[in-house]
Amino acid sequence: MNGRFLEFRFVLLLCGFSLVLAGCSNRDFSDLDAFMTDKRGRPGGIIAPIPTFKAYEAFSYSAASQRSPFDRPIEVKNISQLRAISAVKPDHTRAKEFLEQYTFDSLVMVGSLTGKIEWTLIKDPEGGIHRVKLGNFLGRNHGKIVEMTEGFLVVVEIVSDGSEDGWVERPRTIKLDGV
Repeated sequence: MNGRFLEFRFVLLLCGFSLVLAGCSNRDFSDLDAFMTDKRGRPGGIIAPIPTFKAYEAFSYSAASQRSPFDRPIEVKNISQLRAISAVKPDHTRAKEFLEQYTFDSLVMVGSLTGKIEWTLIKDPEGGIHRVKLGNFLGRNHGKIVEMTEGFLVVVEIVSDGSEDGWVERPRTIKLDGV
């Protein structure tokens, strides 16, 4: 019974295909020919000329040497007060740690580990993952880790205040990547 059903379906499919081909056999293109004759009989249009463009005027950005509008302004009073309160200086005799070769902004916090010692996982620009803990240093500005949580890392950097031998502490944070 299954063989007869398949044979019947094949015959039915062949009949349907024959009907479709019979519908396409009309070779009367008179309506298409009339349309094309009408379009060819009309006069051709005029193409508008290409518009003229103004010459490019170069712009010289003259504020490149000024402070970025996105940076916080540094008040001279606060720096002198900070210098008077604490005599902060970087320790140049201390051995540099591995993550101090990278800029602070290029380091990314990717996680944390808890156990006897709490560790934070930092990714360097080359893709390496490093464990750091409280007291470790990172970044090029003598940044010392002073606080760690699961979501962020607080670092205090020692940067020049612009005077000859003046230094100030600058707190920075690295948030967990994706937060």
